[in-house]
Amino acid sequence: MQQNSESLVATSNQIAAAAAAGADGSIKFISFAIGSNQYGVDIMAVREIKGWSDITHLPNQPEYVRGVLNLRGVIVPIIDLRCRFSQGLTEPTPLHIVIIVQIEGRQVGLIGDRVIDIVSAEAAEVHPVPRTAQGSSADFLSGLVNHDDAMIALIDLPQLLSDHASDAAAFDEVRRVL
Repeated sequence: MQQNSESLVATSNQIAAAAAAGADGSIKFISFAIGSNQYGVDIMAVREIKGWSDITHLPNQPEYVRGVLNLRGVIVPIIDLRCRFSQGLTEPTPLHIVIIVQIEGRQVGLIGDRVIDIVSAEAAEVHPVPRTAQGSSADFLSGLVNHDDAMIALIDLPQLLSDHASDAAAFDEVRRVL
């Protein structure tokens, strides 16, 4: 199923309304795809979902920091999750999306292939991530949830930016320069 970029855009009001519906103790997250894998981010961290647009590339950044986007006057670094998860670089097309999230007071854009759903689950349904190797992409995950015959890996957003001290320093340098 293909969708145009207008149908992929979610406003802060829509996201806030969905989050308010989870006041019963359930967790809510936005699920999205990268290739054939499904991931989720806490709906309370999501500020906006927008269609792909051109970004400005910056020199001397970690490979997964694809550049920056001017979002209504705010310069937002764009993270290529496929690259961050050691699955190669994303070749963005107009069908890709950028999920703008708030991480420790910073707005960051995450490149995804497509949004799938807003998912609600009980905290007891979140399973721990098996740790098989140090430095693996599992370090960026906070848990796993089964939903509609699919496994959704929940992204630990603060860990996504702080895995390696040099990468965190490079990310801070992007913010300082801008």
